[in-house]
Amino acid sequence: MQLTEIAMILDARFLVGKEFASKEVFKVGSSDLMSDILAADSDGSLILTGLATQQIVRTASVAGVTAIILIRGKVPSQEVIDLAREENLPLLTTSLSMFVSSGRLYKHELTGLDGRR
Repeated sequence: MQLTEIAMILDARFLVGKEFASKEVFKVGSSDLMSDILAADSDGSLILTGLATQQIVRTASVAGVTAIILIRGKVPSQEVIDLAREENLPLLTTSLSMFVSSGRLYKHELTGLDGRR
């Protein structure tokens, strides 16, 4: 599913990286613990998180994550936005909770990081 479709499903807006809206995403990880993202097969995935620090951008970059969506309407500092821009990593925000965001994406056939539905 393209990132632009995911943004519509989650009523999310791009903070940076809208030029990558056509990127494909097939699996989703939902976590505030970056060790969970690093321990999983996160390459090509979308991460839903409430963590709005540079740590999420750095972790996503190392893990090969396609995009990050911040939940509960979080907006990170300009430093985080700038780092995401430097890493060519789309960063979005949604007012939805992690539970609702995950459920909506599951309903649209995306799997978890382990590939299971």
